[in-house]
Amino acid sequence: MRSDVQPGATFPDYELPDHENVTRKLSELQGDDPLILTLARGHYCPKEHQQHLELAAFYPKIAVAYTQIATITTDEHHTLQEFRASVGAQWPFLSDSERTVQKDLDIQEYTDPENDPMIPHTLVLKPGLVVHSIYNGYWFWGRPSVVDLWHDLRDVTREIRPDWDLSTPGLREAWDAGDTSPFHGWDKRGAGSRTAAESRGYVAASSGGSESS
Repeated sequence: MRSDVQPGATFPDYELPDHENVTRKLSELQGDDPLILTLARGHYCPKEHQQHLELAAFYPKIAVAYTQIATITTDEHHTLQEFRASVGAQWPFLSDSERTVQKDLDIQEYTDPENDPMIPHTLVLKPGLVVHSIYNGYWFWGRPSVVDLWHDLRDVTREIRPDWDLSTPGLREAWDAGDTSPFHGWDKRGAGSRTAAESRGYVAASSGGSESS
């Protein structure tokens, strides 16, 4: 990996075709959430299958945790689709068949001239594509386990979400004043949506229901 790509740096915002042949930018896929990014050898590699099977099993937790995931591989379009389907992935796979990422990041796996893949890496990126951690997966044990990712994502989420701890001084006062900006999700819906949700909760409670805001 080239020397300027390290924790604290901004990862390049690559733009590549996905498994549906739609051109996507990493920043678009990430939004304002943490992003797990795998740079993969491709469909031919059993190590990639094992890692991505584990990620697919982990995906329901990723999905409910306001976290995104993407895979970039040197496979061409149809092989990319086969790879994604074979591991049961529900996230975008991006094709770098021209080796743009491989060359730009200086991660050619020169020990495999037949397939000319990237040296596998997994990165955890903060919003804005800011690098939090990098794992070199040339050897399988260099790849992050689900536990490693969980620790990384806990640290990242704690850092980027002002409402990580609802007992933080000032949060309750902001909420009571109608300021939803520190509250993830609510910051996009606004005070009007919050008031409507609270009203529904009040109506349900007054009629014996259990719905809350």
